[in-house]
Amino acid sequence: MATDIHSGTDVSLTSLVGGIVNDTQELMKQQLALFQAEVKEDIRKTSEASTSLGLGLAISLIGSLLLCFMLVHLLAWAVPDSPLWVWFALVGGVVLGVGGAIAYAGWQKFRSFNPLPDKTAQALKENLEWKTTPR
Repeated sequence: MATDIHSGTDVSLTSLVGGIVNDTQELMKQQLALFQAEVKEDIRKTSEASTSLGLGLAISLIGSLLLCFMLVHLLAWAVPDSPLWVWFALVGGVVLGVGGAIAYAGWQKFRSFNPLPDKTAQALKENLEWKTTPR
Protein backbone atom coordinates (compact mmCIF):
# COMPACT_ATOMS: atom_id res chain seq x y z
CA MET A 1 0.00 0.00 0.00
CA ALA A 2 2.87 2.36 0.73
CA THR A 3 4.22 1.52 -2.70
CA ASP A 4 0.97 2.54 -4.39
CA ILE A 5 1.08 5.98 -2.76
CA HIS A 6 4.72 6.36 -3.74
CA SER A 7 4.10 5.44 -7.39
CA GLY A 8 1.08 7.81 -7.49
CA THR A 9 3.34 10.63 -6.29
CA ASP A 10 5.93 9.73 -8.93
CA VAL A 11 3.36 9.82 -11.70
CA SER A 12 2.02 13.22 -10.72
CA LEU A 13 5.55 14.56 -10.21
CA THR A 14 6.51 13.23 -13.64
CA SER A 15 3.46 14.78 -15.27
CA LEU A 16 4.17 18.05 -13.46
CA VAL A 17 7.78 18.13 -14.71
CA GLY A 18 6.61 17.14 -18.20
CA GLY A 19 4.10 19.99 -18.16
CA ILE A 20 6.78 22.46 -17.12
CA VAL A 21 9.08 21.23 -19.91
CA ASN A 22 6.27 21.49 -22.48
CA ASP A 23 5.37 25.00 -21.29
CA THR A 24 9.02 26.05 -21.46
CA GLN A 25 9.32 24.70 -25.01
CA GLU A 26 6.14 26.49 -26.06
CA LEU A 27 7.36 29.74 -24.50
CA MET A 28 10.68 29.49 -26.32
CA LYS A 29 8.87 28.84 -29.63
CA GLN A 30 6.69 31.90 -29.09
CA GLN A 31 9.66 34.07 -28.21
CA LEU A 32 11.53 32.84 -31.28
CA ALA A 33 8.53 33.77 -33.43
CA LEU A 34 8.43 37.22 -31.78
CA PHE A 35 12.17 37.63 -32.38
CA GLN A 36 11.75 36.74 -36.07
CA ALA A 37 8.85 39.18 -36.45
CA GLU A 38 10.86 42.01 -34.87
CA VAL A 39 13.89 41.30 -37.05
CA LYS A 40 11.71 41.29 -40.19
CA GLU A 41 10.16 44.63 -39.17
CA ASP A 42 13.59 46.16 -38.56
CA ILE A 43 14.86 44.88 -41.90
CA ARG A 44 11.82 46.40 -43.61
CA LYS A 45 12.46 49.78 -41.94
CA THR A 46 16.14 49.66 -42.90
CA SER A 47 15.24 48.77 -46.47
CA GLU A 48 12.77 51.66 -46.72
CA ALA A 49 15.26 54.11 -45.25
CA SER A 50 18.03 52.91 -47.57
CA THR A 51 15.83 53.07 -50.64
CA SER A 52 14.58 56.57 -50.00
CA LEU A 53 18.01 57.80 -48.97
CA GLY A 54 19.70 56.33 -52.06
CA LEU A 55 17.01 57.47 -54.46
CA GLY A 56 16.91 60.94 -52.97
CA LEU A 57 20.69 61.29 -53.16
CA ALA A 58 20.83 60.07 -56.78
CA ILE A 59 18.10 62.41 -57.98
CA SER A 60 19.53 65.30 -56.00
CA LEU A 61 22.96 64.66 -57.47
CA ILE A 62 21.73 64.80 -61.06
CA GLY A 63 19.55 67.84 -60.50
CA SER A 64 22.21 69.64 -58.51
CA LEU A 65 24.82 69.01 -61.14
CA LEU A 66 22.67 70.46 -63.90
CA LEU A 67 21.57 73.44 -61.84
CA CYS A 68 25.10 74.14 -60.73
CA PHE A 69 26.41 74.33 -64.28
CA MET A 70 23.49 76.54 -65.25
CA LEU A 71 24.02 78.82 -62.23
CA VAL A 72 27.77 79.12 -62.81
CA HIS A 73 27.28 80.12 -66.43
CA LEU A 74 24.47 82.51 -65.49
CA LEU A 75 26.72 84.25 -62.93
CA ALA A 76 29.62 84.35 -65.39
CA TRP A 77 27.31 85.91 -67.96
CA ALA A 78 25.90 88.43 -65.43
CA VAL A 79 29.34 89.48 -64.12
CA PRO A 80 31.78 88.96 -67.01
CA ASP A 81 34.73 90.58 -65.18
CA SER A 82 35.04 87.73 -62.62
CA PRO A 83 36.87 84.52 -63.49
CA LEU A 84 34.76 81.42 -64.00
CA TRP A 85 36.47 79.52 -61.16
CA VAL A 86 35.08 82.00 -58.59
CA TRP A 87 31.54 81.12 -59.58
CA PHE A 88 32.30 77.40 -59.57
CA ALA A 89 33.72 77.73 -56.03
CA LEU A 90 30.72 79.71 -54.80
CA VAL A 91 28.13 77.37 -56.27
CA GLY A 92 30.09 74.30 -55.20
CA GLY A 93 30.20 75.53 -51.59
CA VAL A 94 26.45 76.07 -51.51
CA VAL A 95 25.77 72.65 -53.01
CA LEU A 96 28.13 71.03 -50.54
CA GLY A 97 26.21 72.61 -47.66
CA VAL A 98 22.85 71.43 -49.00
CA GLY A 99 24.20 67.93 -49.66
CA GLY A 100 25.58 67.75 -46.15
CA ALA A 101 22.19 68.70 -44.71
CA ILE A 102 20.45 65.99 -46.77
CA ALA A 103 22.99 63.36 -45.74
CA TYR A 104 22.61 64.39 -42.10
CA ALA A 105 18.82 64.02 -42.34
CA GLY A 106 19.26 60.50 -43.77
CA TRP A 107 21.68 59.60 -41.00
CA GLN A 108 19.17 60.81 -38.39
CA LYS A 109 16.51 58.63 -39.99
CA PHE A 110 18.77 55.60 -39.57
CA ARG A 111 19.44 56.50 -35.95
CA SER A 112 15.71 56.94 -35.17
CA PHE A 113 15.19 53.22 -34.62
CA ASN A 114 17.14 50.41 -32.99
CA PRO A 115 17.74 47.40 -35.27
CA LEU A 116 17.96 45.06 -32.28
CA PRO A 117 14.79 43.32 -31.05
CA ASP A 118 14.47 45.01 -27.65
CA LYS A 119 11.12 43.51 -26.65
CA THR A 120 12.20 39.94 -27.25
CA ALA A 121 15.54 40.43 -25.55
CA GLN A 122 13.81 41.82 -22.46
CA ALA A 123 11.32 38.92 -22.39
CA LEU A 124 14.11 36.37 -22.70
CA LYS A 125 16.03 38.08 -19.91
CA GLU A 126 12.98 37.97 -17.63
CA ASN A 127 12.40 34.28 -18.41
CA LEU A 128 16.00 33.39 -17.70
CA GLU A 129 15.88 35.28 -14.41
CA TRP A 130 12.66 33.48 -13.51
CA LYS A 131 14.15 30.06 -14.34
CA THR A 132 17.47 30.62 -12.58
CA THR A 133 16.21 32.40 -9.47
CA PRO A 134 14.92 29.87 -6.89
CA ARG A 135 11.70 30.84 -5.16
